[in-house]
Amino acid sequence: MQIAFVAGFGPIVRDVDESRRFWGDGLGIELEESAPQYFTNDSLDGVRAFALWPLAHAAESCFGTDAWPDEIPAPAAWLEFDVDSPGAVAPAADEMVAAGHRLLKEATLEPWGQTVARLLSPEGILVGIAYTPWLHEAAK
Repeated sequence: MQIAFVAGFGPIVRDVDESRRFWGDGLGIELEESAPQYFTNDSLDGVRAFALWPLAHAAESCFGTDAWPDEIPAPAAWLEFDVDSPGAVAPAADEMVAAGHRLLKEATLEPWGQTVARLLSPEGILVGIAYTPWLHEAAK
């Protein structure tokens, strides 16, 4: 089998209103109700990276330790949205906090050169708001 591209991604939601607030209002993804309680956007650009990210590495990135805290549900997936510049990461994260969403990690320059802030979605997805320089360079 040869995979050509990621055809779609989306969380399985338990509370449609809370999820619309996070993904639509918070992150600004335009969502259209194409069926009752089914919201979609078929015009977002595709995935630039697919990776198997060990939970210990995600914990290190968020909390500075290789153990995920027991009091925070461990994520089952990760998803990152890149913004236009490293300086745009913190204001974007601040918008999410102002909208009532909990930030796990403030905007930080990672050792590998990515600037990222991290949140946990209502569905338990580790969401990054990031600037990943090599992905922007590859797009030029």
